[in-house]
Amino acid sequence: MRNKGISALACAGLMAGAAVLGGVTPAAAQAAGESASATDLRERLERIPGMTVVSVADKEGYPLYSLTYRQPVDHRKPHGAGFTQRATLWHKATDKPTVLYTGGYTLAGGTASLTRLIDANQVSVEHRYFAESRPKGAAGDDWSKMTVQQEAADEHRLTRALRSVEKGKWLGTGASKGGMTATYHERFYPEDLDAVVAFVAPNDANNRDDTGYERFFKTVGTKECRDALNAVQREMLVRRDTLLPKFEADAKASGDTFEETLGTTDRAYEFAVLDQVWNFWQSGTAADCPTVPDAKKATDDELYDWSKKHGFSVYQDESLGTNGSGPYYRQAATQLGWADLRFKHLKGVRNHPDIYQPNSVLPAAMRGTYNNSTIADVDRWVKNRGQRMMFVYGENDPWSAEKFTPSRHDSYRYVVPGANHGASIAKLPAAEQTQAVKTIKRWANVK
Repeated sequence: MRNKGISALACAGLMAGAAVLGGVTPAAAQAAGESASATDLRERLERIPGMTVVSVADKEGYPLYSLTYRQPVDHRKPHGAGFTQRATLWHKATDKPTVLYTGGYTLAGGTASLTRLIDANQVSVEHRYFAESRPKGAAGDDWSKMTVQQEAADEHRLTRALRSVEKGKWLGTGASKGGMTATYHERFYPEDLDAVVAFVAPNDANNRDDTGYERFFKTVGTKECRDALNAVQREMLVRRDTLLPKFEADAKASGDTFEETLGTTDRAYEFAVLDQVWNFWQSGTAADCPTVPDAKKATDDELYDWSKKHGFSVYQDESLGTNGSGPYYRQAATQLGWADLRFKHLKGVRNHPDIYQPNSVLPAAMRGTYNNSTIADVDRWVKNRGQRMMFVYGENDPWSAEKFTPSRHDSYRYVVPGANHGASIAKLPAAEQTQAVKTIKRWANVK
């Protein structure tokens, strides 16, 4: 699973999850039926064992509580080492529905589309081992506790604690890795939430089989566009001797280093080139195809400058360690999987044939060994036993090439025509959009 683009969108965890659904605008804070005063609510939050109210701010007339919640590093040893997980609660009324919004990375600061749609309270949570939610000391360096199950247990404890305050229906949501995280929570603790709406959530259920991704890159867009992109990608490696110095100059100017992760500028350059077509489709659309230069006729400057604006994304030490996107790559390397593309059109021009995998962009201490069992289990459970689950994907999004298949138990999947990693319900055809919105409101018990 490739994901430098996740920085660009903060993954879709922010981009798609915060997309506008055409939801209702919150009523004034003084409207009839509002819950107890902010002071009373704060006291109730502070009475929850392990919960700390860090601060309270106003957001659109409602209190926004910044919280920390004490969690076990290992939920199998609840009385062992612990850490504080960051969260926020945007509270409107205790009888309104509540949206549990996980970006899958650091603490998301925006409002989820689902929250707008059903005029809900919103709980946002930071994924363990990201930013301020990383254990201190030796426990923070024990990456064996950075797992799907442990994060699901974090969210389970937080959900049960805050359900003592927010009494309405609870719906989980997120996009990309956030959508995956919401799905994993539902699989391991299906009694916590009343429904889940996951956007562009990849499902690499069998990491050894990447035919879904290969098929995507053989069919996305038009043949002319695909051929042009492949030609540019190949030419970037053919002209390595003249383009690598440009890359090195850019890296020096930006203060980028590669010693702890990819190792050399040559490896870092090749990795960025390999990711280029993926990122083009992830963040762009077919409307960008006419901008692709003629690979054979373009000058070095034209080729390099266009690439930097269309998918050539640099992976550097500064953004890949413990304080950056490194925790994601650790999960990809050990549980989530990745797209191990063949790049047949690049035969003969690659210097590092085994580089395109997540351990390549991790410091040595964070690397791990892949185990398929958890994600395969989640895939089977969603397909056969999941209830009230909705998945929204983008037709032209490479992350959507391997999808979750929902069960027949009041669960649904929609694909937004022509959409990239920013696919949302608002972009569905009118009839499907109406159907999806109606389903979500029924789940949330709102009109």
